Amino acid sequence: MSNDHTAPGQTAHDEGDGSDLEFRPSAAFSVPTEGPRDVAVVFMGASMVAGVGDPKGQGWVTRVVGRTSHPDLELTAYNLGVRGQTSGDVLTRWHTECPPRWKDRGERRLVVSVGANDIAAGVTLARHRLNLANILDEAASNGVSTFVVSPPPSSDPAFNEKLAILVEAQADVCSRRSVPFVDCYRPLLGHDQWRSELAASRDGHHPGQAGYGLIAWLVLHNGWNEWLQI
Repeated sequence: MSNDHTAPGQTAHDEGDGSDLEFRPSAAFSVPTEGPRDVAVVFMGASMVAGVGDPKGQGWVTRVVGRTSHPDLELTAYNLGVRGQTSGDVLTRWHTECPPRWKDRGERRLVVSVGANDIAAGVTLARHRLNLANILDEAASNGVSTFVVSPPPSSDPAFNEKLAILVEAQADVCSRRSVPFVDCYRPLLGHDQWRSELAASRDGHHPGQAGYGLIAWLVLHNGWNEWLQI
């Protein structure tokens, strides 16, 4: 559990057994039982969300959105990935960048995918947990439904050892809150095509077209439609 201290204006919610932390939509969040649904989904994170390294410029976000359809669903998607950002950056940024995208939309949804830059920047695991927990708790209290996607493995074994611990922590934070969580780390760690993608990349972290396709597949087949209720 997190023993870190909260920053000014933050509340430590990553404590206890999690029994009282399930997402309870406020009156501002509702899913129509019939008729068209006006849904705005904001994707927040860093370079993996932005799709860095994909020669097609799609990344996993555009692939997921492109395969999300339903006759009663009008989906507006916003990719707000910013290269190099940490969970702390996203925690600060979503308060100002998401509301304009959600304005006048019927349903407000947030997809968060962060973590690798926290390791690179030396952010403690306790602080990472707290940042993620605060994003999820604040979103829930404001009637925003959340979905979390873990970072995938890199080609660096030492980095991956730290990443494995971080992904496990993310899964725990999400489990406490009944927030859907997609583990992209373990399924891809020994995946031949993923390893080939990283071997061909410039930095050993960002895949190409096929690699982003693998991440999109994991997202689409691990609770995505259920989360959107389609």
